[in-house]
Amino acid sequence: MVEGELGEGRPLLVNGSVVDVAPASEEVDAQLRDRRLAPDELFLLNFTSGTTGVPKCVRHDQRRWMSFHEFAVEAADLNQSDVFMSVVPTPFGFGIWTSHVTPTMLGVTTVLMPRFSAEEAISLIERHQVTVLAAVSTQFVMMVNSPALGRHLPTSLRVMFTGGEAVPYERAAAFEERTGARVLQFYGSNETGAVSRTTLRDSREKRLRTAGRPIPEMQVRLFDESGNDVTASGRGRPGCKGPTLSGGYYGDEAANAKLIREDGWMMLGDIVQIDDEGYLRVIGRSEDFIIRGGKNISGPGVEGEVSTHPAVAVAAAVAMPDEIYGERVCVYVELRPGASLHLEGLVAHLESRGVSKEMWPERLVVVPELPRGPGGKVAKKQLRDEIARRVAVERPG
Repeated sequence: MVEGELGEGRPLLVNGSVVDVAPASEEVDAQLRDRRLAPDELFLLNFTSGTTGVPKCVRHDQRRWMSFHEFAVEAADLNQSDVFMSVVPTPFGFGIWTSHVTPTMLGVTTVLMPRFSAEEAISLIERHQVTVLAAVSTQFVMMVNSPALGRHLPTSLRVMFTGGEAVPYERAAAFEERTGARVLQFYGSNETGAVSRTTLRDSREKRLRTAGRPIPEMQVRLFDESGNDVTASGRGRPGCKGPTLSGGYYGDEAANAKLIREDGWMMLGDIVQIDDEGYLRVIGRSEDFIIRGGKNISGPGVEGEVSTHPAVAVAAAVAMPDEIYGERVCVYVELRPGASLHLEGLVAHLESRGVSKEMWPERLVVVPELPRGPGGKVAKKQLRDEIARRVAVERPG
């Protein structure tokens, strides 16, 4: 742990020991000035997580992360009395601002974990009186499911930032009720940065059932499959121009051509809907839609309903190839400790909740653990490939 402030007359403590900070010479000052980067110069390359395809190298400048920091401070009333803890891998977009940028800009204590464990995370929150937590949905669901949350009930948490995947309402509400924290999220991507956000001023329904309102500075527009501007309709694929945009992909002009339109709008891969109050809902990534007999079924929508079953810890819905309908709904699940589940019981549960029949899974695969990418998100492409192989083997002839 590093404490204190750099500067003449102020001690710097590293793991409890004083480190001498000698004043820089004029020569050193000159060298540092020569190496100083402008706000819009390339200062970092990182990779997308690759959960839906081959990872790509993203170009970052410092200006985008300063803007992201300002948006976060406004959303959660962050201040110098907060204690941060990010369990998101630090090299990824979500991890950059929650582990590096915002804690540094605020000068706050930051709790680190070498490797995520739900039990250890809960213990660290209590031990260090963490006030701001950052975790992807899969991680906080694991925390809610952990018996440790009963043994160690954190009372210091006031905010949890999440994102990267659809936020499961029931699990997020349970997290709020058991910790007292309010769950907030940014919607966006490694490439675009923040596109929309929820804030402490939003109700629970808006915070957990939507991705918040688009951030005005990001100039969000919606486009259809043909590239026409359909913002007025309230549904489409979002594009944006604003201060948190990356510099695109490093050394990959073909990928940049797909990411950035000729008119400069940087695109996301999701289909979203913006309601009359201006709140954005992610209907699903284009590859997350299961097209059954011409009907588009939202994978995240199915996951949200399946996750209400008391035996289910984490769910992932993917398209299963079918010779008649083209695709059917397949759900992979991790179960809670000691639980069991069959397709018939899951369907009966959904029927009792009044879930429409098109959202019922037609195949259930129970696994010890869902595959995850390095960013912590469920690796759905791996699941889609796996069920396609299974179906191919099972087909006669």
